[in-house]
Amino acid sequence: MKGMEKTRRVLLLASMLLCVTLMHAQVKINRIDPTDWYVGMKNPSLQLMVYGKGIRTADVTTNYAGVHVDSLVRLDSPDYLLVYLNLEGAQPGEMKLTFKNGKGKSTVKYLLKQREMAGEKRMGFTNADVLYMLMPDRFASGSAKNDQIKGMNAYRNDRSQPSLRHGGDLEGIRRHLDYFNELGVTALWFTPVLENNSPDNNGYSTYHGYATTDYYKVDPRFGSNAEYRRLADEAHARGLKIVMDMIFNHCGFEHPWVANMPSKDWLNTPEWLKQGGGLEGLDRDPMTGLAHAVPEVNGKYLQTSYKLTPVKDPYASKVDLRETVDGWFVPTMPDLNQCNPHVMTYLIQNSIWWIETVGIDGIRMDTYPYADARGMARWMRTLDEEYPNFNVVGETWVTEPAYTAAWQKDSKLSADNSYLKTVMDFSFFDKLNMAKREETDGWWQGLNRLYNSFVYDYLYADPDHVMAFIDNHDTDRFLGNGQDSLSLKQALALLLTVKRIPQLYYGTEIMMNGTKEVTDGNVRKDFPGGFPGDSQNAFTEEGRTPAQNAMFNWTSRLLHWRQSNDVIAKGSMTQFIPYQGVYVIARQYKGKTVLTILNGTQTENVFEAERYAEVIGNAKQATDVMTGRNIYIGEDVKLAPRQTLIIQF
Repeated sequence: MKGMEKTRRVLLLASMLLCVTLMHAQVKINRIDPTDWYVGMKNPSLQLMVYGKGIRTADVTTNYAGVHVDSLVRLDSPDYLLVYLNLEGAQPGEMKLTFKNGKGKSTVKYLLKQREMAGEKRMGFTNADVLYMLMPDRFASGSAKNDQIKGMNAYRNDRSQPSLRHGGDLEGIRRHLDYFNELGVTALWFTPVLENNSPDNNGYSTYHGYATTDYYKVDPRFGSNAEYRRLADEAHARGLKIVMDMIFNHCGFEHPWVANMPSKDWLNTPEWLKQGGGLEGLDRDPMTGLAHAVPEVNGKYLQTSYKLTPVKDPYASKVDLRETVDGWFVPTMPDLNQCNPHVMTYLIQNSIWWIETVGIDGIRMDTYPYADARGMARWMRTLDEEYPNFNVVGETWVTEPAYTAAWQKDSKLSADNSYLKTVMDFSFFDKLNMAKREETDGWWQGLNRLYNSFVYDYLYADPDHVMAFIDNHDTDRFLGNGQDSLSLKQALALLLTVKRIPQLYYGTEIMMNGTKEVTDGNVRKDFPGGFPGDSQNAFTEEGRTPAQNAMFNWTSRLLHWRQSNDVIAKGSMTQFIPYQGVYVIARQYKGKTVLTILNGTQTENVFEAERYAEVIGNAKQATDVMTGRNIYIGEDVKLAPRQTLIIQF
């Protein structure tokens, strides 16, 4: 009997311990987003997304001065709780939050920080800047220590495979900051640097960064949050701005939100995940429960059409609009529901956190029209109120100026204000890439296409906040598979002298080429000299070929001339219809004039000075910007085939 009684007591004690353990498990806090926050914001509200087993039913209190709990939002999943705090009057310090669930209790410390500067003092990029866009994985490797990170989903670095990781990182970029100064660009736009913990699949990876799995963490293969901040600080010390690439439309399939959705409407069209072939058919990590394979698409899956026109089409059908906005970008990139205000608050706060934590100078928003327009407008309005001098550019990939202009802040073409300051000029890109293959005739071909694109600038609320580019990571490189330096010079001359914010794609200055006909990786090749063992180092004059040096020097001279050039940043713009194959654009400001003169034909030509008397005035002499030599413009100027001539007087 004594043995049985002892056994009963042991079992009872074990049962009591289990109950205590379960009670504490209900209030165990695994994570809180944001990881910390800042006091002194114009909007004192703070959303905390609390992750923890059974946390939904917990109550939350704090006795921190100046802080009170506004509301608790209990989502569909038992493992999430949204805590809305009001920080008005709070001072920096370590706040304690107490979570109670039944008899269970847990207290966590949460850091409130002092802001480094007021929002008004954060200055974004402008049309006085030139953005240099690069992919961290493909630019340079500064450390081999982060090539293989333990605990991440299976991947490998293999530079022979265009769609796998190559090992570039933030340290590699930091070590080449002097190169950007030598080149003459003033801002750096990196493709996304946040964690993309997706496994390799059939020779493909998320090296590009567009499948976020942690919104508050730099991908450890690129470095750490601290290294990101160090890079930004050192870039700022060299006069370089940092533009962060963000994605609100979708996340990565391995994000915890997919395996355990906070609410049934956190994602758009998630119903297919509950069917055979969705999440139920995937291998899972036994510790995290996250899926580790590409999902098998079934009949419930909704794919975006990639057609953005229904978003602005006054006659759009509901089915077309739904496919565009609610369809998933690809099966491995779940579509976030920006109509859910809690989702949007999470994303808005994340962008603010990176501005405050790293000190970024701008944001490039990926796939802008794919997301809910009203939710995105709320984001833009919030940022503009907190950071009135900050700048955001949205990717609006339609080649008609009217569509692009309708997305710009204060546009009269749209019933709803987007509050998006800067839009991307896909018309310029499209027309320029057609023109490079054509002779400029008397009507539509060649450089006429550029003229006929700029004539629609009256549609823009602010043409100074339009970003132009000749190629990027999603397009064929401007040179295709060739080396046509004359066409490239004409493209760069237009890009860097017209009324736009210009963006260069890494390697263009050394004539990197490639097309997407086989894979996107062929337009995202490694920068020569950025990786151990490279046979060429194009970061140095000695390592570049004569042709590469010629293009680098030409581009660098133009970029340095452009810096602090008020004629380009503030001047008026006059364009002349291409005449006899010659296209002329004038920029003028406070008595100074710059003429960009392009011969759009393969034959010798003439700049007929008399035709351009209205912008030349009484001037007789001009200076060739690229050579420094004097040019007499009191009479006609001979032009070589496809010549680019930029003069100032």
